Amino acid sequence: MAPHSNETANFGDEAKVATAPPEALESQAESKPEMKSDKKSATQLESIVRPVAERQESSHEYSGTGLDETPKSPTRGHYRTPSLNAARRRGSRQEDGGATNYARASGSVRSDNSDETVHTLVNGADRHQDAKEDDEDTGYPPLILAAQGQGRYERHAWKAGGIRFVPLRVPVVRRLQMAAVLMHTVSILALVSFFFFLAAIPLNWPLLVPYLIHLSLSTAPSDGRLRFRSEFLRSLPVWRLFAGYYPAELHKTYELPPTRKYIFGYHPHGIISHGAWAAFATNALGFRDKFPGITNTLLTLDSNFRIPFYRDWILAMGIRSVSKESIWNTLTRGGPNNEGMGRGVTIVIGGARESLEAQPGHLRLIIKGRKGFIKMALRTGADLVPVLAFGENDLYDQLSPRTHPMVHRIQMFLLNVFKFTLPALHGRGILNYDVGVMPYRRPLNIVVGKPIRVAAAMTPQPDQADIDRLHALYVAELQKLWETYKDQFAKDRTSEMTFIG
Repeated sequence: MAPHSNETANFGDEAKVATAPPEALESQAESKPEMKSDKKSATQLESIVRPVAERQESSHEYSGTGLDETPKSPTRGHYRTPSLNAARRRGSRQEDGGATNYARASGSVRSDNSDETVHTLVNGADRHQDAKEDDEDTGYPPLILAAQGQGRYERHAWKAGGIRFVPLRVPVVRRLQMAAVLMHTVSILALVSFFFFLAAIPLNWPLLVPYLIHLSLSTAPSDGRLRFRSEFLRSLPVWRLFAGYYPAELHKTYELPPTRKYIFGYHPHGIISHGAWAAFATNALGFRDKFPGITNTLLTLDSNFRIPFYRDWILAMGIRSVSKESIWNTLTRGGPNNEGMGRGVTIVIGGARESLEAQPGHLRLIIKGRKGFIKMALRTGADLVPVLAFGENDLYDQLSPRTHPMVHRIQMFLLNVFKFTLPALHGRGILNYDVGVMPYRRPLNIVVGKPIRVAAAMTPQPDQADIDRLHALYVAELQKLWETYKDQFAKDRTSEMTFIG
C-alpha cells in the first residue's frame, strides 16, 4: 500500500508549489509582510493558496491522495468453474446433489435471476418479479448456430423413372448417420417382430407368459422412481450420429436452477418427434451439460408400455408415461429433498392429433384446449418452460387434411378408437431421395424458452381462473419465442405460426 503520512503529504504539497508560475508567487509574496527568517518564510509559504497547475502527473509520481481505493483482485475461488468433464461425471448423481453442484454454464444465456421480468402466478394473481424496478424485459438473447450441415449430395444423384438415387461416393459418416436414424425409426416394428418370432417357438412360452403378466401389472412407467433408466444407453455414440443426420441442435436461452421443478412443453409434435427424442431422450445434444442438476424425463402414451420388448427399450432410455399419475409421482419424488426438486418432464403438448397438421413450411399447434399440463403445473408447483422445435414439421411430407378429407376422417377414427393414428406420410429412402419412410436431412433447432414461475395451488383442484391466466401466459411466451427466432431458423416458412384446436 502507498504511504500516507503527514510528512509525505507535505512533500507532495511542496512539489506542487514548485510548479506554480513565478509571476503568481511574486504577486502573492507582495501581499504578505516581509519575512524575518528562513524558518518563518517556509512556514508562511505552506499557507499560500496554490493555483492549479496545468500539467500531467507522471505515472510513477505519488499524488498524496491518501488510502489506496483501487479494486482488489478477487480470490482464486472466484475464477473456479466446473469443467465439462466434471459436469458429465455429475450426471450419474444428479438426483442426490443437483442443487449443491449447480454451476452456470457459459454461452449466450440469461440468468433466471437477471434483470428481466419473471412471470409468477401466486394465489390467483399474476405478479411480476423485477430484479430492478426501472429495468424492462430485455427479451431473448441472440443464438449462434453451431451445428452445420455437411452438404447435400442430391445434385450428384442419378435419376431413373423420376426417382433420384443416392450416388455411390458418399462419406462413411453419412451412411452411419443414416443407419442410426433407421434404427430409431423402425425400432418398434423390429422389436415387436422379434417378440412374435420368439412366440412362434413353443419352447419359449414358459418365459414369455410370465413376461406378459409382468408387463400388464408393472407400475414402472408411472411410479416416478426412474428405475431401469440407463445413462449408458442414453449416452451411446450412436445418438450423436442420430443427431448429426439432420443436424439437430439444442439452444439454451435462460438459466434453469436445479432448485426448481419443471414441465417442458414441446412444440410441435411432428410425425415421429425426432427432435424430442434427440434432445430429451438422449444426451446427444448436451442437455445434461447445458442444464446441470436437472433430471429430465420424456413422456409418451401409456399404450407404448404395453408393447412387448419395446416397453423395456424406452424404459431404459428414461421415458415414462404421460398419465397424470406419472407426472405427479415424477415431480413430487426424488431430488435432494425427495420432493422432486431438480426434476423435469417433457410433454409433447399437441399429441397425435397435431401430427396430422405437420406440413413443411407450416406451424399449426394444437394448444387452445390443452390445459391438462397447466393443471399439473399448479398442483405440483412446477415451472412451465416452452420449447419450440424449428424444422420438426419439415422432416416429412404428408397428405393435407384440407385437400384429402376422406383420408383425414379415417385418421380421426383411428385416433378416437385406438388413441393413435397413421399419418399418410412419405419421406426419403435409404438409397434414394424421393420415396421412403426416412426423414429428410433438414436442420432441427430446438430452442428452450424462458421459464414461467408457478407456485403450487393451495387445493388439489386449481381454480379455473388461475388455469386460464397461466395458459394465456404460456401461449404468449410461446408466441414471443417464435417471433424472436423465426427469421433465423424458419427462413423458408410459407405461413406464420397459428394456434388451433
